[in-house]
Amino acid sequence: MPSKSALVLSITVGIGVGNYSTIAANKTANFNSNIGTSDSTILATNKLRPTRNKWLWPFASTSPWNMPIGSNARYVPANIQKAEWVSADVEYLYKLKADNPVRSVYIPGAWGPGRCTGTSPQGTLQLPDDLIVPDATRYSTPNNAAAFLLPDGKTLVQLNPLTRCTAGGNVYGWRTEDVSIYGDGLRGGRGGSGLSSIGGSIRLGELTGTKPIRHALKINLWANKYLHYSSSNPGYRWPADRADSYAAQHYKGTNPKLVMGTLLAIPPNVTRASLGLQTPAGRKLFHALQNYGGYVVDDSAGDAHYLSMEKGVLEEFRATFGYEFYGTSGTFYNDLTKLFKALYIIDNNGPNSVGGGGTPRVSMAPPIGN
Repeated sequence: MPSKSALVLSITVGIGVGNYSTIAANKTANFNSNIGTSDSTILATNKLRPTRNKWLWPFASTSPWNMPIGSNARYVPANIQKAEWVSADVEYLYKLKADNPVRSVYIPGAWGPGRCTGTSPQGTLQLPDDLIVPDATRYSTPNNAAAFLLPDGKTLVQLNPLTRCTAGGNVYGWRTEDVSIYGDGLRGGRGGSGLSSIGGSIRLGELTGTKPIRHALKINLWANKYLHYSSSNPGYRWPADRADSYAAQHYKGTNPKLVMGTLLAIPPNVTRASLGLQTPAGRKLFHALQNYGGYVVDDSAGDAHYLSMEKGVLEEFRATFGYEFYGTSGTFYNDLTKLFKALYIIDNNGPNSVGGGGTPRVSMAPPIGN
């Protein structure tokens, strides 16, 4: 829609940590035999392995958000061009506590201004009273995709567009089906595609830290220019389960392979040097987009390219690098433009060949350790 013996030698890590090159060859073979089993099974049978934090790096190792691009990936041109504007689609990710007050959740009263006027109930959430997310305005209708990890440590509740106009008040947003943070991570609050509010999000520390980004990203493109819809093509493909309600009228792209849920990635013959990337964050995003790619999840509703990120990343980015993530010009804007133009469609991405299948470009995600 427009615009997170008694001695157990297990290491729990956050985003980007857990280098499988340090694991002995016999352990690697054992890991490969476990692909497709649950994370809990892998953890129980491979205690010498690194593990990861479910909140910082959610979902099963075989989730589309965590699967690398494979050696059998079939790349076809996407022909994404320079956009007038590159920016971030900010997402709201929270771990809730059992002692937070219980508040009602309602369907928004409008997509634009008036979101906090809705009266149709959608259950409750235990939220801190100081959580405020402003209403839309005439000039700003953010997606505000949100994910809440409940106090049970397992269940994710996802909303879109999250809005809360007053401290301690009711909360507004369409509630999607609840999912497990240990699961495949598909469904969520991205309204244009039905995809996850937290899977694929750029998290705090990922753009500014030293570790690589080890998951797929989420991408918004201008549907009117790029996304396809026809009587034989509903405007989406797996892992998306929908397109925007206005797709028939406003998806005007001519490439039938470029729709909601399309996996985009930079081909293996492209290098940082060949693109002439100038910024640390641009180079980091290059590796993420080449190793994992990015899924189209929403319409940017204008001549703009967006990447989805956790609230606070924009401020962290500015404080670290001294310039904005978003903009219409400048060195970082140029890097982002080069990255988008370098993206190709992974035509054979699917539930039985995530990332195109074959040998993953990089190591699989370690199992969840908490």
